[in-house]
Amino acid sequence: VMLMDPKTRNAAIAAGCIMLGFGIVAYLMPSLMLAIGDKSPLAAGIFGVIFVLGFFVVFWLRARSQRRNNNQ
Repeated sequence: VMLMDPKTRNAAIAAGCIMLGFGIVAYLMPSLMLAIGDKSPLAAGIFGVIFVLGFFVVFWLRARSQRRNNNQ
């Protein structure tokens, strides 16, 4: 059994939770897009773009936060 230090373990847990959350939303994405698209196709497209950008923004913000904490 490979043991990780608490900092690495916490980072892995956080990344796993983020991936799980986005995975659930991605699984539901077709239904959500169709439901939103019934009201407005443009809104459905915007929702899709925000979801994809949000995925990268969350990890970018997390990396930035980790970098800031390591410099202190």
